[in-house]
Amino acid sequence: MKHQNPAFEAIKPNIGSSFTLLKFMRDENIKSQFWHYHPEIELVFVCGGSGKRQIGSSISYFKNGDLILIGSNLPHCGMTNENTHNEYEVVIQFRPDVLGEQFWDAPEMQRVSALLNTAKSGLVFGEEIKKKLAVKLRDLIELSPLQQLLSLFDILNELASTKDVEVLNAGTYFLHTQVEDNERINLIFNYVKDHFREQMTLQEVSGLANMTVPSFCRYFKKITNKTFTQFVNEYRVIHSMKLLAEQPLSITDICFESGFNNFSYFNKTFKEYTGKSPSQYRKEFSNIIE
Repeated sequence: MKHQNPAFEAIKPNIGSSFTLLKFMRDENIKSQFWHYHPEIELVFVCGGSGKRQIGSSISYFKNGDLILIGSNLPHCGMTNENTHNEYEVVIQFRPDVLGEQFWDAPEMQRVSALLNTAKSGLVFGEEIKKKLAVKLRDLIELSPLQQLLSLFDILNELASTKDVEVLNAGTYFLHTQVEDNERINLIFNYVKDHFREQMTLQEVSGLANMTVPSFCRYFKKITNKTFTQFVNEYRVIHSMKLLAEQPLSITDICFESGFNNFSYFNKTFKEYTGKSPSQYRKEFSNIIE
């Protein structure tokens, strides 16, 4: 799938509701794979399955489903496709001012307000809270609009109370920059997504951004807190993790399929990122290799 220009996604609330609630069964949300952003905060629960997630400059692999909270205007790709093999996916989207600008200032909402502020960098929740909220998220679609709203705030309160959470993008991130920066960095991210199996040069990528190589390197590091090489290697390693866990390819084939043209460098980079060799990593997931 080719990724086009960065996309702003216009979101409409459900009829009779102040927010959007969607439930997709397996293979129904394929269109979400494009790189996009929106002012609405987004809570995503993927029941079962495994795959790649990209939220901002964070690229990672999930297994046994996922539960993430994406802050306003934080660019991301959908996580499910025809290879994810998830049972279903629940997506909740609501504007920061869903109940008025002063709503989050109420003393009762301070903890949730802090959660949503942290979500500007993207949050992924662990197994414990994911299991605790699975049924509530699954059955949300069956409730009346008012019950859905009340249940949403109950869910957010649970998420705000757990320590079973990880911030995906450390430090400042490009969502806080100007619109032209968003468009430029999104263009670069899309290019990496389309060409990570190929050998990319700083000259061609900096040309896409209409910058000199030194200026581009400084710019990319400032915006993402990573060098361009680190970002590309991370993307390739995450892709290889997915293949190691899900496909019966040889490790050598996975090395080249993931864009590495040197097996020793692949092993070294993989171990730096995961703390394990590719073969050790595969053994941990031998039960799900197809």
